[in-house]
Amino acid sequence: MLKLIFSTFVTIFLAELGDKTQIATMMLAANSKQKIIIFIGSSLALVCSSLVAVLLGDKLSSLIPPQYIQKGAAIAFITIGILLLLNKI
Repeated sequence: MLKLIFSTFVTIFLAELGDKTQIATMMLAANSKQKIIIFIGSSLALVCSSLVAVLLGDKLSSLIPPQYIQKGAAIAFITIGILLLLNKI
């Protein structure tokens, strides 16, 4: 169980570094004197979006084999990466 918690933490932590959510949070913190409120709000948002992802992943896995979901996610990440490199998004 701890191994799964750790691998999930590392994966999500690294995926979130430098993304637009983190940049938006930095902007909000830079423009606010209430840093703890920004931290609480952004933390709650990440928790809620993670809950949606877990629930959706659970439902999708009952309809679609997990290996297809994983391959689809990989293709989506690669596509987004290419579009970012080409300044298309």
